[in-house]
Amino acid sequence: MTLTPPTILTLLRIALVPVLVLFFYLPFHWSNMACVVVFVFAAVTDWADGFIARRMGQMSRFGAFLDPVADKIMVATALILLVQRQETFEVIFAIAAAVIVGREITISALREWMSEVGERALVNVSWVGKMKTVFQMTAIGFLLYHDNIGMIPVAFIGELLLYTAAALTLGSMWTYLRSAWPVISDSRHHEHMDEESFSKQSDGT
Repeated sequence: MTLTPPTILTLLRIALVPVLVLFFYLPFHWSNMACVVVFVFAAVTDWADGFIARRMGQMSRFGAFLDPVADKIMVATALILLVQRQETFEVIFAIAAAVIVGREITISALREWMSEVGERALVNVSWVGKMKTVFQMTAIGFLLYHDNIGMIPVAFIGELLLYTAAALTLGSMWTYLRSAWPVISDSRHHEHMDEESFSKQSDGT
């Protein structure tokens, strides 16, 4: 496997996860800003690797697999850290974080299954999903910084944005599941997958 620039950027994003955790727990006044810088840089590499891959024709199956994995690891890690630090409305905050992480797992599994049956186009990214991502990433950035800026309640704004992202998360998940339901409920696709699974087991794979 040849490491292309887009793949290197994706791997860099994964490597930034422990850096984020380290800065989050450092007992210095600048650690919150360092967390924001790491998270924003990771978000920029997410945009950059896709742009470079399309512009330079360097898209690959490995890159297509790794890119969403890197995103979900970074977001899930950040949310786990933020839940641990939350001091008000802990239960509501934890539920919102769980909804976001749970949705990512569910939709990733759904897209993989839909690809297996040749219906991946039905669960392509929707405008609701894109809006969810904008609110989610902005919320995490605000919450990582946490400290007020003058009279601006940064953490409170971050919480509101995160709750909005959680609501959009449920909306986007409903949209994807509704689009995929005709395929999910079609027994022919299940029989096709069962035959493939049996064939792989017979081949010892």
